[in-house]
Amino acid sequence: MTRILVVDDDAQITRALRINLKARGYDVDTAPDGAGALHSAAHTHPDLVVLDLGLPDMEGAEVIAGLRGWTAVPIIVLSGRADSADKVAALDAGADDYVTKPFGVDELLARIRAVTRRGRPAGEENPVVLIGDREIDLAEHSISGGVRLTPTEWQLLEHLLRHPGKLITQKELLHDVWGPQYQTETNYLRQYMARLRRKLEADPARPRHLLTEPGMGYRFRP
Repeated sequence: MTRILVVDDDAQITRALRINLKARGYDVDTAPDGAGALHSAAHTHPDLVVLDLGLPDMEGAEVIAGLRGWTAVPIIVLSGRADSADKVAALDAGADDYVTKPFGVDELLARIRAVTRRGRPAGEENPVVLIGDREIDLAEHSISGGVRLTPTEWQLLEHLLRHPGKLITQKELLHDVWGPQYQTETNYLRQYMARLRRKLEADPARPRHLLTEPGMGYRFRP
């Protein structure tokens, strides 16, 4: 069954889309902001994303860029911005289609059917990542050599691996892995990063891949 991630801070639109899409046999996940969208996409691997541009925490174009860093999942922008410059910017960032609000459900469904028919490169959205001599399969949640992680360790590791080279702030990691009420609990990150390094780095005291940026956050270096 096709899984669709709907990203919009308008609860009425989100509710209407969820009802209409489920009625037509789609699985539906929702997110009210950009951080939630990136977190949901990394963990549920949607087959298509319907994305508003005007999100409360970041621009939709930033979400598109974040997704395009690791996946070719089709993205349909659903936005009240009708200016051609906004459309061009979204398409240049990696969106597959652009629908302007107000919109007809039948039109949106036709666009969804069209972009999902185009397909995408097999395996691109579920990469196998190397850390030293360890192969990490993000689709299967498996690591070569029999290394096992807890669910929280997986969430933290996956968030880093899906943004290679990018500095991920402590606040963002705490929000996405533990929840908004934990955004000051930096000791959580220190403990879990130490555990990941012990399991994955050849020399945990001198990590080469799971790096700390003092006072800022963490970074995965391929």
